[in-house]
Amino acid sequence: MKKEELDKKQINKFFSISNKILKVLFILLIILLILLLTYLLNEWHVLSFLLTILKIISPVFIGFVIAWLLDPLVTRFQKKMPRGLACTLVYLIFIAFLVGIVALFIPSLASGVHDLVNSFPKTIDSIQDFISNLFQGNTMLGDYQDQILTKIGEVGTSLAQTLPNTLLSFARTLVSGGTSFFLGMLIGFYLLFDFRKVKGHILSLMPNSWHENAKDLMNRMNSRLRNYVQGVLLVMLFVFITQFIGLSLAGLRAPVVFAIFCAITDIIPYIGPWIGGIPAVIIGFTMDPMTGIFTLVSIVVCQILENNFYQPLIMGKAMKLHPVTIILGLLIFSHFFGMIGMIIATPVIACFKIVFEFIEEKTGLSKKFHSYQKKEKKTRKSDSLEEAESN
Repeated sequence: MKKEELDKKQINKFFSISNKILKVLFILLIILLILLLTYLLNEWHVLSFLLTILKIISPVFIGFVIAWLLDPLVTRFQKKMPRGLACTLVYLIFIAFLVGIVALFIPSLASGVHDLVNSFPKTIDSIQDFISNLFQGNTMLGDYQDQILTKIGEVGTSLAQTLPNTLLSFARTLVSGGTSFFLGMLIGFYLLFDFRKVKGHILSLMPNSWHENAKDLMNRMNSRLRNYVQGVLLVMLFVFITQFIGLSLAGLRAPVVFAIFCAITDIIPYIGPWIGGIPAVIIGFTMDPMTGIFTLVSIVVCQILENNFYQPLIMGKAMKLHPVTIILGLLIFSHFFGMIGMIIATPVIACFKIVFEFIEEKTGLSKKFHSYQKKEKKTRKSDSLEEAESN
């Protein structure tokens, strides 16, 4: 009997250790596959090819997003009028909204950029004076003063020389982006008429047995992403208003420019708001120490309001993602896709999570895994009881 009990204990221990080793090997295998896939994508230039394709078809993507965002409003209007008339009315409202934004902000934006460009030499001189006053009377750091001032002068000269080309390149990018957006609006207008049929076209590519589950999955993703986009746009609006008021009170030059920049960078979770605030703080300190301090206070107050009021009230838990998951996603996506990757990281990860949750719900893998763990715990308890009784 003792030999049989000993054999059972040894067999259970062997299977338990083997199970743990298999789990570790499975995780390592997944990591190796991800690394191998990343290496192959870089070697075969697949990512650059995909980015080129995305740039080419960007008007189609813009049009789809516009139609996707406006479709709920068209559906509401459709209850009282034909869909064609509802689409036209909603699009006219949308165009009027865009024209109003352009008419309201573009003159102030252009004036702010003009003031910043004209004040650029004075800004460099202010930075050099600030460094000189900082190192004055400090014998330990005084030796580095000339080197730092020389570097700042070189950077200022380089920026002054490259600034016209940079502005010209920015203007070209703006014109190209405006053209893509205009084409996207045209495509979105036509998509909006038959947007409800898009789901049917997608389902027609799948077997009939998949249609019910595919509809359920698309509805979940659509609801979650729509809440996220609407929440982000509202948060951006509140951030812009808060930053514009705060930076104006701080006395910062061109507050509209920096408020818009802060609102745009706020799309990137966690680190975006600070990326948008750094240039404003630097310009503030070059104007005057008190202006820099008030600008910094304005940025911090805006972040406190966003983290404690705007995000919880507007966004809530739209994506239902852990902060660590979001930060890791930002690091990975920024490595492959740059700034665009940081913008799309959160919604893409959320879509993957929705898909995994859907698969788990339909297959019940977690329940099976938990039941297996319970059985394993019971066998371990029974083994420990048998060992205690034998002793």
